[in-house]
Amino acid sequence: MLTHQEIEEYLLSFPDTWLDYPFGETTSVYKVGHKDSGEGKMFALIAEGSKPLRVSFKSDPLLASHLREKYETVMAGEHLNKKHWLTVICTGQLSIDEIKDLARLSYNLVAEINN
Repeated sequence: MLTHQEIEEYLLSFPDTWLDYPFGETTSVYKVGHKDSGEGKMFALIAEGSKPLRVSFKSDPLLASHLREKYETVMAGEHLNKKHWLTVICTGQLSIDEIKDLARLSYNLVAEINN
């Protein structure tokens, strides 16, 4: 199963990303953009201390809908725009590679907006 540290290392490996806590210490927020100016957009969130791990990503609305229908561990984004965000409960139903693919898609969708 995917750990918080493993997914965090992967998320922070993307260019121009950083970790922030704008909603308090219970939610790790991963942003892309210009950290020095504080300008950045969220592309992933992790619920701190969640067991199993809960990770939210921005997604294509059609893909998000398909994944929610196919997997019980993929839900509409918690406290986020339900059409454009999804939350994955990392129980092993989705493989680590599939979760990393969702992370990469989320990063690409948000990084495009920032350019």
